Amino acid sequence: MEKIPVTAGGFSRMEAELKMLKSVERPAVIKAIAEARAHGDLSENAEYSAAREKQGFIEGRIKELEDKVSRADVIDIVSLKSDVVKFGATVTLTDDDSGEENTYQIVGEYEADLKAKKISITAPLARALIGKKAGASVEVNTPKGSKSYEVLKVQYI
Repeated sequence: MEKIPVTAGGFSRMEAELKMLKSVERPAVIKAIAEARAHGDLSENAEYSAAREKQGFIEGRIKELEDKVSRADVIDIVSLKSDVVKFGATVTLTDDDSGEENTYQIVGEYEADLKAKKISITAPLARALIGKKAGASVEVNTPKGSKSYEVLKVQYI
């Protein structure tokens, strides 16, 4: 069974979602199905169909999270203190073309969230950054062409 690298924060979010699905969402959808059944003919009951569909989604998500939690390899990023970019690093970059500065944290595939500035270890930018130090330049092939960045700062926070 292949281990999944995940930060401590990502692991706790997965566990919290799993707990919420099992203790709140699952019982609520079971109750909704029971109420819809009480309305009679199930073949023309939209409430019943919607509740069953939601139940399928919830059960699928529970199975997915249970699998991720069981295979999680929680990595304590604070103990990784280094000046080199690796898993868990928070990296500040500047775009060589636009001069725009961005900060990203390199996280596990299942906790990546671009809006929260967390990129997957499997993303092209993250792969290009691994092993680099502050001051290094990196070239990343993107769908829009090649992009150049300079690493300004590497932190483990």
